[in-house]
Amino acid sequence: MTDLAVSTDPRTRYFILPTRLLWQSDAQSVHNADCLRRNDTGQATLYAPEVCLIRSGKGIAPPALLLDFGREWNGGIQIVLGAANRGLVNVRIRFGESASEAMGAPINDHANHDLVFPLRPWGAQEVGNTGFRFVRLDFSSSEDGDLEAQLIAVRAVALIRPLPYIGQFHCNDDRLNEIWKVGAHTVHLCLQDYVWDGVKRDRLAWIGDLHPEAQVVSTVFGQQAIVPQTLDYVRDQTPLPAWMNGISSYSLWWVLLQRDWFLHWGDHDYLRAQSAYLLPLLEQLAARVDAHGSEVLDGWRFLDWPTEGNDVAKHAGLHALLLRGLQAGAELCQALDEDAAGAACLRAAERMRRHVPPIVPQSKQASALLALAGLQSAEIVNREALAVDPLSGLSTFYGYYVLQARALAGDYSGALEVIRRYWGGMLDLGATSFWEHFDLSWRENAGRIDELPPAGKVDLHATYGEHCYQGLRHSLCHGWAAGPTAWLSEHVLGVQILAPGCRRLRIRPNLGDLTEVEGTFPTSCGPLRLRHQRTNTGEIATEIDAPATIKILRD
Repeated sequence: MTDLAVSTDPRTRYFILPTRLLWQSDAQSVHNADCLRRNDTGQATLYAPEVCLIRSGKGIAPPALLLDFGREWNGGIQIVLGAANRGLVNVRIRFGESASEAMGAPINDHANHDLVFPLRPWGAQEVGNTGFRFVRLDFSSSEDGDLEAQLIAVRAVALIRPLPYIGQFHCNDDRLNEIWKVGAHTVHLCLQDYVWDGVKRDRLAWIGDLHPEAQVVSTVFGQQAIVPQTLDYVRDQTPLPAWMNGISSYSLWWVLLQRDWFLHWGDHDYLRAQSAYLLPLLEQLAARVDAHGSEVLDGWRFLDWPTEGNDVAKHAGLHALLLRGLQAGAELCQALDEDAAGAACLRAAERMRRHVPPIVPQSKQASALLALAGLQSAEIVNREALAVDPLSGLSTFYGYYVLQARALAGDYSGALEVIRRYWGGMLDLGATSFWEHFDLSWRENAGRIDELPPAGKVDLHATYGEHCYQGLRHSLCHGWAAGPTAWLSEHVLGVQILAPGCRRLRIRPNLGDLTEVEGTFPTSCGPLRLRHQRTNTGEIATEIDAPATIKILRD
């Protein structure tokens, strides 16, 4: 094979049995389907101890069943057929992130979610490459006449990188613990060939979406090569002066990602390899500041979907994001000993401070960015925008930055309550991964996504969504939604990185209304272990087990 272009797959195939038979056609057409929850084999056999019998014919409904594989997965399914009287059996396969999607008409958008596939006796057929939890199977004969066949096994084939969960988080609130885990699982599923935004639709690498995902990777899985590989891939696909993904703010997120990755892991060799692209990009960004200090970014002017159509909010957010990008660029230039380029970034940033967009109360996203950029007081932003009707107007993407701004304002209890109720609201509706978007108003009279919609209840997945995620196109596993996982590790465990590579850390736990928390935090020197407990006097007692090469500062 040495003369062939060969690559290997870093992912592992896991076979997952269905956890529930959620629905089936009548007992005449599908018999003993419950055995599929036990038949953990991809091996065809003439003598299976028990099989699911599928039949069709006069007076018998076409055989069909709906299987639940317990949680969201990336991959497809394996179907093992035994004897079949017609020799060839057609199966219509419908993948769904919700039960209603699998039972309806899934959209074949970028990936196949609804297809017909031929099955042959005593074969193990595999099909599908998408995100799903539920699969509906409808069987029919390839010829006229009655069908009778044996279904030996149906298993999900999950494709996952076998990553260590180095980072851990556990507190006295089980709801927050579950949210942390679901966020980690959401991002884990999105670590495929590159870091994807979601596993259900396109296979593009979206740089803005990658920022909260990379924060989760750093705080859970450690220094994984897939993050710089994705950063480099999009860089190489985007010759200047083009903006990454066609979006000016996404090139800014690339700069912020480089700064944050370098700060956490201190990889000077990787950073130096970016300079040929980074330095002219920073020059291009600095040129998008006009004489009055205002941002004049071109391309697609995008923050997140809820701010589309609100030009005031977009300007405020983009102005703050450009300022943050220039500040991050100056930090990277300092690490690269590029003094002239760093000084140019700082001059442009200083000019931007002359133009201070007002707080936008109707946009928590833009207001949060103003606070994070230091253009507006975090305390005032929190009081006038973020803590006002705190659960409305959120997005799963920029929700992370809203939480960051509330932490900057010292409102940790308020941030924890948002996590419990907003992200927890998805769990209450049956989520096992976090969604592309969510609004708490969707809960009103809505059925759960892991059940067939009861009569009189709203079919949540089919009904809600807007912009590019309307109805069943809506992704229910979207990595940008996992911000609370990183936020809880950063702020509740209280790990502040003060020097590249985590060589110097400040430990400042912020328990809010919690009484105890413990966990681990990955660093380039090894995992940091922390435990914090509120004493009877209200003080926080802290235990730290840190690698010897890390300098720890405590307030």
